[in-house]
Amino acid sequence: MNTKMYVGNLSFTTSEPDLRTLFSDYGTVTDMHLPMDRETNRPRGFAFVTMDSTMAMNEAIRALNGRDFQGRNLTINEARPKEERPAGGGYNGGGGGGGKGYGRDRY
Repeated sequence: MNTKMYVGNLSFTTSEPDLRTLFSDYGTVTDMHLPMDRETNRPRGFAFVTMDSTMAMNEAIRALNGRDFQGRNLTINEARPKEERPAGGGYNGGGGGGGKGYGRDRY
């Protein structure tokens, strides 16, 4: 039973108490994650909110998706599981090479 929502298009001034207040009209908020930008220490513009029941989550999505909140229209939908990523840091192996003999022995 998934009760976690993705909440997008948030203002960069949105706080966890703001979100908790917004969603508490539709049920009990059991968990919340508001990622912060490392450099600016501001919210990154999205959050994950978990409700106490599927019914509460669906009500919140119906009522709040597209609604103006702090000057921005919210995008809210059921959160999808995190996708598996291949190991290796995303460079898919192999290095560059190319051009004018850089990195190669010259004869």
